[in-house]
Amino acid sequence: MIKTKNLKKIYTTEKVETTALNNVTLEIDEGEFCAVMGPSGCGKSTLLNILGLLDNPTSGEYHFMGQNVAGKSERERARLRKGNIGFVFQSFNLIDELSVFENVELPLLYLGVSSDKRKEKAEEALERMSMMHRRDHFPQQLSGGQQQRVAIARAVVADADLILADEPTGNLDSDHGDEVMKVLAELHDQGTTIVMVTHSPHDADYAERVINLFDGHIVTEGMQESFHV
Repeated sequence: MIKTKNLKKIYTTEKVETTALNNVTLEIDEGEFCAVMGPSGCGKSTLLNILGLLDNPTSGEYHFMGQNVAGKSERERARLRKGNIGFVFQSFNLIDELSVFENVELPLLYLGVSSDKRKEKAEEALERMSMMHRRDHFPQQLSGGQQQRVAIARAVVADADLILADEPTGNLDSDHGDEVMKVLAELHDQGTTIVMVTHSPHDADYAERVINLFDGHIVTEGMQESFHV
C-alpha cells in the first residue's frame, strides 16, 4: 500500500535549512499495523504528513496504492485522500459547534454522499465505536477517551483503507489511552492499515512492526515478537 524511496524533506527559511527527513525508504503492506517512534524533532510527524498526502517531499518517491504521488498538486492529493485515508490526531480536532453525529457525518458531506446513506454510515461508525448513546452530545460534553472514539469513528466512516494516527493517546490518561489503543487494534484485526506515530512503548506494543527514526533517518525497524490482540 505504501512504498517510499529516498524520501527527503527540507524546510528552508532565509537563514537556516533543516532536513526533517533524509533518504527514508520503507514499505508498509496493506493490513499492517506499524508504529513510528523516535525523539521529538526526529521527523515522525513530517513523515506522517507526507504519507497522509498533506505535504509533498522535497525529493524522492512516494507510491500510494500503486501510483507515485510525490509532487502532485494539493488538489490531486486532496482527491486521493478522500475516502482512502482517515486521520486521528492527539488533539481530537473535533468541531465544538457540531454534535457527535454531525462530526462523524462531515467527511461524507465532503464526498457528496446522500442524506440517507450519510445517516446509515455515521450511525454504523458510532455503533462500531460504542458511541451511539452520545450521538446528540457535543465534544465538550465528552471525556477525552470518548472524544477520541468519536474522532476514530469520523476517520473510518468513509471506509478508509488507511488510518494515520498522530500520538492518539497523547492527551489521555492510561485507562482512556488503553481504550483507544484497543479500538485501533480491533480496526487492524478487521483489515485496516494503521500507521501510528507514538512516544509510548506501551502503545507501540499494539503494532506488528516498529520503525525508529532519528535525525530524519530510519535507524532500526523490525517485526514485534508479540503484540496486543
